[in-house]
Amino acid sequence: MNYKRYGNQYLLRVDKGEGIAAAIRELCEKEGISCGVIHGLGAADRVELGLFRTDIKKFVGHTYEGMYEIATLNGNISRMDGEVYLHLHAVIGNEENEARGGHLVEARVSATAEIVVTSFDGDAGRKFSEEIGLNLFDF
Repeated sequence: MNYKRYGNQYLLRVDKGEGIAAAIRELCEKEGISCGVIHGLGAADRVELGLFRTDIKKFVGHTYEGMYEIATLNGNISRMDGEVYLHLHAVIGNEENEARGGHLVEARVSATAEIVVTSFDGDAGRKFSEEIGLNLFDF
């Protein structure tokens, strides 16, 4: 991973073999980012995506292995119990242009990933909602 800061934005390059979520988390820890947004793209050979089933309040995940383009990566940064909390979604496509999408748990980079992180002044926290079953923004 390598990055450069431009004001309140960071250009992040995630290298082959590295995890995208892990790299973003490392950046946030190093730079003290508590609130922000993420967008990016890249290539991955192992991607963990999932969906939160609201009917049973449970996360259901799938792992995809092969050659995938990360067509879009979006998310936000907050903190929960003092720790970096990432909420990431991604759409990946294979060689046949078939797409899969959902909540991104992790993606192992196969070539490179280029990510922009925009940091906001201030903090955003998270608090577990019994009603929903998720950690929601808590201002």
